[in-house]
Amino acid sequence: MAGVKALVALSFSGAIGLTFLMLGCALEDYGVYWPLFVLIFHAISPIPHFIAKRSAYDSDATSSACRELAYFFTTGIVVSAFGFPVILARVAVIKWGACGLVLAGNAVIFLTIQGFFLVFGRGDDFSWEQW
Repeated sequence: MAGVKALVALSFSGAIGLTFLMLGCALEDYGVYWPLFVLIFHAISPIPHFIAKRSAYDSDATSSACRELAYFFTTGIVVSAFGFPVILARVAVIKWGACGLVLAGNAVIFLTIQGFFLVFGRGDDFSWEQW
């Protein structure tokens, strides 16, 4: 039952993050939908982890070059997701208020993704690997 509660909490926090992102785009003062491109960064951020988990699954080492490279690529993706709205605001494509809402949404969504891997990545009976 604890896994179901965690899944509900992660769904709720993901919805809050997407609400911040949509508010940064759809409020009447802002009205520009360019910040929605950060959804691409949200979608591709777990991919390096999935690839490293598949290829380095057999090794018993605490760290491997593949896992470290996956951390590096994931960090680059996350930093790009935070930098994209700042660049858009700097060149006056979006307003700074919209940038703040998108950055808040990014923080919540990436913490939700991290929470998902912390809760369901343990390999116990209730894990995402069974889905």
